[in-house]
Amino acid sequence: MMQAQFVKHTLTFKRPSGTSRGILKTKDSWFLILTDQEKRGIGECSLLRGLSHDDRPNFEDILKEFCNQINTGQPLMDLTQWPAIKMGYETALLSLKASNPYELFPSLFSQGKKAIPINGLVWMGSFDFMKEQIDSLLARDFDCIKIKIGAIDFDEELRLISQLRSRYDENTITIRVDANGAFAPEDALSKLKQLSAFQIHSIEQPIAINQWELMSSLCQKSPIPIALDEELIGVFDPETQSKLLSQIQPQYVIFKPTLLGGFSNTQRWIDLAQQHNIDWWITSALESNIGLNAIAQWTYTQNSILPQGLGTGSLFINNIDSPLVINKGCLWNDNSIPWKEIF
Repeated sequence: MMQAQFVKHTLTFKRPSGTSRGILKTKDSWFLILTDQEKRGIGECSLLRGLSHDDRPNFEDILKEFCNQINTGQPLMDLTQWPAIKMGYETALLSLKASNPYELFPSLFSQGKKAIPINGLVWMGSFDFMKEQIDSLLARDFDCIKIKIGAIDFDEELRLISQLRSRYDENTITIRVDANGAFAPEDALSKLKQLSAFQIHSIEQPIAINQWELMSSLCQKSPIPIALDEELIGVFDPETQSKLLSQIQPQYVIFKPTLLGGFSNTQRWIDLAQQHNIDWWITSALESNIGLNAIAQWTYTQNSILPQGLGTGSLFINNIDSPLVINKGCLWNDNSIPWKEIF
């Protein structure tokens, strides 16, 4: 009979990383380990404080209860309201069934023959700190750069983006920005118009969630394509999901499988987006390399041609050693590098 256990792992950032919701110094994950006779599988249950739908005080108690249900052969609880656990369980089952527990979706990517283009990520901070990050990404040959905005003075952010665009045109460097819902409704459109002077590819979540009518209006009027991100979190009913996309009609949607409840739930969102003629890409949610590996392998099978948001594995000082490497703005599997065994 299959058995389950979990191990908590707190990831520590190399440098505190700024978002409009505050400064991130650590991030908690729980590795869910399934065993069946001699085989083992591993998945990651990852939380983003203040953002994950299941960021609740009893999260670990629920995970413990879920493992107990597996271990005693009881009917398993409905994990709809616990998307991080659902993601971890779904991944661990795939890992358990795979011939290689770290190759969940065999492909040219998992074999190390093809790469996934990704955007480089610039965290919020002082002007000089953000410029330093941009220069580092350019030196590593990234051609798509995503800049988190909304926490420092907007004029300073415009100056930063202006400097980047003065050096590289839109055919050389793609610029994405992510406001994390930081713009006030009354000045959001004005800020979008100012940003549009710099040929921005897209802006993620310019205003806070649950303002569908206003977000719809912005999507119609904005000179910059708008991408929904946080807006999708906690929306599990298929009818409501379809209504959300139909009413707001964004130009893009961004999917974080850990926050949405696994690959099956994310696939449903993808299908809906395609029905509404909305383009999309996949982003990690600061998982360790365990979760990032699963998401990257699955993402490759989706055949998206856009740069993905999968460059977060190098943010931590105590990540799990893995074959995942970034080279020239792309994520690769270098299978000459072994996984650090954690079970």
